Amino acid sequence: MPVTVSDPNSVGQAAAPSPAAPAAPVGTTARVRVGTGIGVWLRDLIISLAISAFVIIFLYQPVKVEGVSMMPSLEDQERIFVNKFVYRLEPIERGDIVVFRYPHDPSKSYIKRVIGMAGDRIRIDGGHVYVNDEALDEDYVPPAYTDFRSYPETTVPQNYFFVLGDHRSMSSDSREFGPVSQSLIYGKAVFGYWPMDKLGRVR
Repeated sequence: MPVTVSDPNSVGQAAAPSPAAPAAPVGTTARVRVGTGIGVWLRDLIISLAISAFVIIFLYQPVKVEGVSMMPSLEDQERIFVNKFVYRLEPIERGDIVVFRYPHDPSKSYIKRVIGMAGDRIRIDGGHVYVNDEALDEDYVPPAYTDFRSYPETTVPQNYFFVLGDHRSMSSDSREFGPVSQSLIYGKAVFGYWPMDKLGRVR
């Protein structure tokens, strides 16, 4: 049934039909839509890759832990994110789990916990760690992961850090290669994402 449009100047008269618009060539609309869709998809893909590259290069880097030296805090083959930007905003602190280049071979990366800061006097007596003559409370080292090695007192140099693995009997750390230069430290372990039962903040 035709639709009637009222005209205030001629009540009761039907409006004249509008001239028909010329038909578009068959397939033109489809091609335009497909082309536009691909363009949007490529744009979104490029933006996503650019953001991902920025995050990985400047902020966070996914890292796979290899070895058992940081158990039980970090397990072998565990996946974590390392914040590479945080130490531009805040200082390295005792207790931080840091990633650094191995002093004797910078092509390798190690992950350990910061125990001593610049100026601290560190000694280990029968597995017990002392910082400035005070026993360090290390609740992250369960009894099964301790050892009985000792280490003579040493003062941590300026811009260096004394680092240890949480699995003391299975860790190569500052007891072997000495304090680590700040220039070799490039990130802080902040978040575990695999396996799923380890999902959460790294402590």
